[in-house]
Amino acid sequence: MMKKSGAIVEDEFVCSEETHLTVRKTSLFFSGDGFTAYDSKGKLVFRVDSYGDMSEVVLMDPTGRCILTVRRKRPSLHQRWEGYLGERIDGQRPLFSVRRSSIIGRSSMTVDVFTEPRQEYQIDGSFACRNCTIFNSEKGNLAEIRRKVDCTTNVVLGKDVFLLSLKPGFDSAFAMGLVLVLDQIQGDDDETDGEIGFGSRVGVEPPTTQDSNFSP
Repeated sequence: MMKKSGAIVEDEFVCSEETHLTVRKTSLFFSGDGFTAYDSKGKLVFRVDSYGDMSEVVLMDPTGRCILTVRRKRPSLHQRWEGYLGERIDGQRPLFSVRRSSIIGRSSMTVDVFTEPRQEYQIDGSFACRNCTIFNSEKGNLAEIRRKVDCTTNVVLGKDVFLLSLKPGFDSAFAMGLVLVLDQIQGDDDETDGEIGFGSRVGVEPPTTQDSNFSP
């Protein structure tokens, strides 16, 4: 069966309308310990658990079914991560890879998707500040990661809770896979002395007190 337009992981995860997921980091002690993601009605959509080996992280649906496995490729000059459909097995070909767009400065990421035809995406901004955007090859804005605002108090919440906003037609499971990669890369950068990492981009605007305002 052919995947519908926009599906990279599975048809059921393609957004039929503009979608805002609330993503919560389930541990504040170590990068990548876990995540939960909820829709606007408070329903659990995705969860991520780790069990010690942070070189491989699994994205699951609410029932615990493995949707994606993201894994760091070693050795890799550009700190490359790869994503695999389902639970990765030896010899399996990756669905996508994520790499820094350059070594010097390293302010953006390039995502290669090994579908037919191949696709390319760009991630710009600062994940450490929860302020970055996913673009397609035509520079179309497909998804944004932003700080979440408590609508009752108009207060910006901590970085352990943030918004993942998705355009109609974009694959939410694929987007969550990219969030996992960015979190792992940020964790690596936090442990690296004297280097400018993806979370240290200069010139990123600070978050406002409003939720993401998607512009076409």
